Amino acid sequence: MTNTIDDKTIVKDYFNATGFDRWRRIYGDGEVNKVQQDIRVGHQMTIDTVVGWLESDGNLSQISIADAGCGVGSLSIPLAKAGATVYASDISEKMVAEARERAEKALEDTSKLTLAVGDLEALTGKYHTVICLDVLIHYPTEDAAEMIAHLASLAESRLILSFAPKTCLLTVLKKIGEFFPGPSKTTRAYQHKEKDIVKILADNGFTIGRTSMTSTRFYYSRILEAVRTPAE
Repeated sequence: MTNTIDDKTIVKDYFNATGFDRWRRIYGDGEVNKVQQDIRVGHQMTIDTVVGWLESDGNLSQISIADAGCGVGSLSIPLAKAGATVYASDISEKMVAEARERAEKALEDTSKLTLAVGDLEALTGKYHTVICLDVLIHYPTEDAAEMIAHLASLAESRLILSFAPKTCLLTVLKKIGEFFPGPSKTTRAYQHKEKDIVKILADNGFTIGRTSMTSTRFYYSRILEAVRTPAE
């Protein structure tokens, strides 16, 4: 996984430097430019979709969740607030520090939320649900397969993923620099064919449950809920 190691280093350095300042603004509520506002709206739509799925199940207070690649806690904090036991990790120390600060302000009781610095490959344990949103964009498909397999091994019941779908339109947008615009863009942006992700999940014993698509002008995210297939 040489490419993954290279990409991992790029991502870690980016999100501990210029990327951190950029994405903290996008994930916050301060003033941003029109493109960043569009991405903020799209990202929040993805978060709201996943939180809505889990809340509709009616058992959040009874399950454990791993938020792999938690960023500044946009998903982890509302899930912990809703009663879930959440273990959240991110490769960026700055992102985790920001998440911790936001959690202390948003949660009366932070005992439900554990935050840690670490990459996806280092994540261990067993969780009812493993969630990985907007992280696959940093992995080429051949390496994403290994990463998804690892996350699947940690999920007792369910794995929820989001990824940038590979379509002709989005490929063109990416090539002309509109997919993730901005002069300080330093991370590679990988798109994935949905059929490839579905096959990887099936190979690891999961079938597709709920699905959703978030689409704004500059933000595209396909969300898949994969449920562990019962043993025969």
